[in-house]
Amino acid sequence: MPPTIPGFTYHRVPVADGVSLNAAVSGSGRPLVLLHGFPQTHLMWRHVAADLAADHTVICPDLRGYGASDKPAESDGSGYAKRTMAADVVALARALGHDRFALAGHDRGALVAFRAGLDHPDTITHLACLDVLPTLDMWDVLHGVTAAVGFHLYLMAQPPGLPEELIGAAPDAFFGHFLDLWTGDPRAIPADVRTAYLDAARAAVPSIVADYRASAGIDLAHDRADRDAGTRLRMPVAVLQQDWGAALGFDAAARWRAWAPDLRHTTVTSGHFMAEEAPAEVAASLRDLLAR
Repeated sequence: MPPTIPGFTYHRVPVADGVSLNAAVSGSGRPLVLLHGFPQTHLMWRHVAADLAADHTVICPDLRGYGASDKPAESDGSGYAKRTMAADVVALARALGHDRFALAGHDRGALVAFRAGLDHPDTITHLACLDVLPTLDMWDVLHGVTAAVGFHLYLMAQPPGLPEELIGAAPDAFFGHFLDLWTGDPRAIPADVRTAYLDAARAAVPSIVADYRASAGIDLAHDRADRDAGTRLRMPVAVLQQDWGAALGFDAAARWRAWAPDLRHTTVTSGHFMAEEAPAEVAASLRDLLAR
């Protein structure tokens, strides 16, 4: 059995036709949903979730296509759109009794959270995004050889077939590469958790690729439509990021401020997996957000 978050109760919740999400829930008080990134599961929040459950109802799902949640086959290109995945999260919270909630996401989960904030502004009370740029901005800032840092984005953007075959041929090497490269402190992801991440990713290659492929297609279309319409995030927003801008030549805070008028942007010194490397800092930032 894979590890679980101690003290959390696990639920399997239907959120769409033929799709149920695995979710860990604990605590009481104002609800907060935490969305994981790549190549991880809800376990990445284990430290932060336990901390925040002291005064909040904390809900940690595996996203559609990841972990122990359902992994429907992609059919028309919208199955793993962030709009679809955001609707899953809203349905999950409502099924658990919460019509309004705060939302935080890391990496891929942050893109789902961002879309939820734009699509469901009366539902999302506060929004936190960890170590991403919005999809439209992400593609804008990748140029020349510096874009090699995002080689996986280009690989998984290719038409169905080749990416799945290549990754499926050596999934532990592929997913393990990111766990190793992006971790500032290897001790932050112990062996049992690393094994759980690799086991989950190995079983989800087609759906993980579909998630990324959507970000080179339908997600871009949705972001462009919102930018053209002047749609912005109406809730308080917190962004925690590594100093990507210094490395790739862009102003991360300015990129985010164009979407989020009520923004607090923080540059962190931990690695990409900050909720595991610096959980106290992340929990404090989320508490600060929820107090706004």
